[in-house]
Amino acid sequence: MEVKQESGSPKKKPRPLVRIALLLMSHRVLVSLICCIAGVIALLLLPVLAKNTYISENALMPGSANPMLSSQEVLDADKLVTEIMRLSLEGDTAGIEIPRLLKKRVEDLGAEVSQFQFYPQTNKFHPLHFFSSHDSDLDQDNTTCVSPAVSTVGIVRAPHGDGKEAIIMVTPYNAVKTDAGEALSLGVAYSVFSLLTQVTWLAKDIIWLAADSRYGEHESVSSWLREYYAPTFYRSEKSRTNMCSASNPDWENADNQVVGAEPREGFRRAGTMAAALVIKVNGNKDAEDSLSIYAEASNGQMPNLDLINVVNYLAVHRQGLYVMVGKHWSLLESKCLKMIGGTIESLGNLARSLNPQWGFGIPVNEYVEGAATLTSSLYAQALGVPTGSHGAFRDYQIDAVTLAIAPKASPYNKGKRSDFLLRSGRLIEGTIRSVNNLLEKFHQSFFLYLLTGPSKFVSVGVYMIAFALLLAPLPVVAASLYSDAVTCHPKSDMVKSSASGSSSDMMKKSGTSWRWLHAAKSVFVIHIWAAVVALLPYVVCQIPNRTSTTCSISWILLSLASLQIFYMVFGSPYSSFKLSDLHKQEWAVLKSVMISAAFIGLSLMSVVNFAAAEIGALLLVPFCLMAQPLKLDMQNLSLKAFSRIACNIVLGLSLFPPFTFFVIKGLSEGFSSINIGDFWTWAESLWLWNSATYLYVLLVHLPCWVLCIHLLLHPC
Repeated sequence: MEVKQESGSPKKKPRPLVRIALLLMSHRVLVSLICCIAGVIALLLLPVLAKNTYISENALMPGSANPMLSSQEVLDADKLVTEIMRLSLEGDTAGIEIPRLLKKRVEDLGAEVSQFQFYPQTNKFHPLHFFSSHDSDLDQDNTTCVSPAVSTVGIVRAPHGDGKEAIIMVTPYNAVKTDAGEALSLGVAYSVFSLLTQVTWLAKDIIWLAADSRYGEHESVSSWLREYYAPTFYRSEKSRTNMCSASNPDWENADNQVVGAEPREGFRRAGTMAAALVIKVNGNKDAEDSLSIYAEASNGQMPNLDLINVVNYLAVHRQGLYVMVGKHWSLLESKCLKMIGGTIESLGNLARSLNPQWGFGIPVNEYVEGAATLTSSLYAQALGVPTGSHGAFRDYQIDAVTLAIAPKASPYNKGKRSDFLLRSGRLIEGTIRSVNNLLEKFHQSFFLYLLTGPSKFVSVGVYMIAFALLLAPLPVVAASLYSDAVTCHPKSDMVKSSASGSSSDMMKKSGTSWRWLHAAKSVFVIHIWAAVVALLPYVVCQIPNRTSTTCSISWILLSLASLQIFYMVFGSPYSSFKLSDLHKQEWAVLKSVMISAAFIGLSLMSVVNFAAAEIGALLLVPFCLMAQPLKLDMQNLSLKAFSRIACNIVLGLSLFPPFTFFVIKGLSEGFSSINIGDFWTWAESLWLWNSATYLYVLLVHLPCWVLCIHLLLHPC
């Protein structure tokens, strides 16, 4: 029996994923609109979705033990504060006498003590050192002869420990000119340190670093940490001493008086640091004692949330302190936020009226305050610059926070000062006792989170939804544009192709390939130019007698000149455009490749600094999606085309990096204080701190903006 085979087999249907991709590509405008709106709404809902903080690690047990800090330790600390404030009034000798006093007090407690001497570092841009530590570019042969700063270090060895772990307290103070707040912070740390020399429950060593911050708080801590973890031997110190003493005979005597310290061979160490607490005392305008917690470190790094939770719990429930975190105060009066908060509250009330178990929505005031705190947390992480000297510890993967305690009474009021020292000391004691209970490093709670309040947070699993929604249209639009550009050929060209035979087909395929390569070359050239712009500050820094204004102008002029040189050497993006019928869709190919590059850049940035990528996507994605030649819209001046022209012009102006910076600065500080040199100062702070935001702005944002401008001006 013969089986007849059909001459033509049925066409095989594409796989479901392919069909979904084709459906999304065919409705790219609707998909882009829905995703962008949903991404913005997801960001606005983050204060509503915030959860209450909780202690993940049961071993911490904050507040489980009664505080042991007594009035005797407080009395001794108060005497130290009085003596430091007296020495600070003596002028030039304060820089010598205060470190000497601290060393003597620690010795009297029976603890190990040493003093660490360091010199100021030169901060300058160097392209080869960008990814190294921001202060690794040392200049020990600097001809400027300055007195060294001296930090005092006290160590308590744990009676029940093996010396492998330690907890550190840091009190930055200016030894040359110590104010009342710095004297109080030294007193708080001294009271706790004196208690810890007597207790028997310690399982981790205790280090007290009284860091001389005359050359910067972060510098004083990072210099000591660098010597603690990666000791170096400076050959130039002796030559520097000889050189400076030759030019100034009094310098060597002053140096010897200040140091009174041990050589680097006598540098004392304890175990690996489990946590660090930076203690500061600030002025206070509130009616009660308050505590501000600063946690952001370089490139958006945050300490384990459990450390903040322990401090917040002890401060509120044990010492009755008013706890605050960073907040954009100007947003508290925002009418827009209040309107959004009112809408959310109304929706929440409606949901509860339908079903009492639906707990959606929060009060307006709570939403506005949460949004202001969330904005501050997002901005501080995105900037990538530490908010305090605790950032030096995060560079070594040590969980650290800065505790800025503000007393309601004047530090000169001795009656109130003792009560403040007692409450602050017990807060530090309780935190150290909780960390002392840990058998391993912090790992149970979150490392990626945004704060909406001292006791509320948004985890990465929630706020990454907004980023994913904003980024989702990019690959869809890129694939759709390229597919349309490749398949969109006039009928006349197809007739000619069929008449000329296979040679014409080969030419058409070759032309299609070259169209993609021309667009890729244009995008690649612009990104190479952006890399050159990122390195130009090294050239600008060589200008003698420069100011921030001259640096800004020089940077802009050099960037424009280098762009013109790149156009002359490699050709501009317009040089590959041929205005024939076959190449009318060339701008779409360029936009497709540009969007793909933006998608890759934002995705890579999210690995380094998620907050910076989140803000970057919010600003950059709409412009990348809407960019289209203005000439096409002008040919058909409909309402849709006119709206797109207006949006593209507004986005093109507002997303130029210097312009964006000045607008944000003007809105927050007032437009009267704007100076063209401020942009250079801001960029300089980013590269000196090795912030990845500097690389994002110049290697992702700037080239995408330039390519979008090229698309707007395309002569199609």
